[in-house]
Amino acid sequence: MYPALAVLQAVKNDERSHSSDFRLLWVGGTGGMEVNLVKQASVPFEAIPAAGVHGVGLRLLPGNAWQLGGGFLAARRLLHSFRPEVLLFTGGYLAVPVALAARLPGRGYPRPRSLLYIPDIEPGLALKSLGRLADRIAVTTEATRSFLGDHPPVAVTGYPTRADLRAWDKDEARKALLLDAEPPVLLVFGGSRGARSINHAVWAALPGLLPEMQVVHLTGQLDWSEVESVRQGLEAALPREIYARYHPYPYLHQEMGAAFTVADLALCRAGASTLGELPLFALPAVLVPYPYAWRYQQVNAQYLAERGAAVILQDAELPEKMLALLIELMDDGHKRAQMRQAMASLAQPAAAERIAGQLYGLAPRLRGVP
Repeated sequence: MYPALAVLQAVKNDERSHSSDFRLLWVGGTGGMEVNLVKQASVPFEAIPAAGVHGVGLRLLPGNAWQLGGGFLAARRLLHSFRPEVLLFTGGYLAVPVALAARLPGRGYPRPRSLLYIPDIEPGLALKSLGRLADRIAVTTEATRSFLGDHPPVAVTGYPTRADLRAWDKDEARKALLLDAEPPVLLVFGGSRGARSINHAVWAALPGLLPEMQVVHLTGQLDWSEVESVRQGLEAALPREIYARYHPYPYLHQEMGAAFTVADLALCRAGASTLGELPLFALPAVLVPYPYAWRYQQVNAQYLAERGAAVILQDAELPEKMLALLIELMDDGHKRAQMRQAMASLAQPAAAERIAGQLYGLAPRLRGVP
């Protein structure tokens, strides 16, 4: 969602979008955070029914396949009424019915061209399948080329990040998050839903972490209800000036840039966003790949670790090794400086504009072709 929002903003910022007949439409699922964020961006939103069919189990497969068929028909109607010239896909099961519908001849209008953006280093089966339906593919790193065929053409663009992430200076960011200038800041996050194993490991380690550092902890909504009991335990066990260094939030949107700006070290999963956001802020990281899904997070983590920008900690090792590793890295300013330099070398801050340029290149009228 966030890569698409970043590209959307870059598209709107391009002078070619100022044409009187320029239109945008976001196609997504019903309900949830996506709808609100797209509306905040002042972009029309249409929902279609769809569900995944790969790896869902026999019990859910018939119903999900039925929804996929309904999504295909809804996508056909939507394409016929909106008549887009170019489509951007960023993955997800919702892209499948739209991509399939777009490959069929239109009723009285040309078939739209399409660009698939692959955020992770190694694409999964669904993205590889979508790639065969696309006219062009954009990828985060050069390493992804080895997982793709010779067609369609592939452009290395980087991971698109929101422009507002870099809008903070350190003083403003500290004030927004109620942080002191000292001690250093650990940023912990696991996505909008959080990461339960990381959350519980951090909570258990807080008595050892807080005397050494401030902790900005994005728990996700699922575990937010446990925060109050954690705070009560800290208050009973630690001096006030120490337990006050714990700053939990269920989630950050506007202030996420502030958290990245002030952080000295991150502890997080290794989703695709780490390939763009951590380099953008030159933020060293301890990466904990999610162990209960396909291997894409492990591949992402290895990419950053092999370049000296991050350290990998496996999920099962959190209770035993996390506390000592975090304190060791916080104490070793030279090591973090090396990691910061390595992370900064991977930054591609113009990725959203590059992907927008690819989209405009696929739209004949927008590049001046009759």
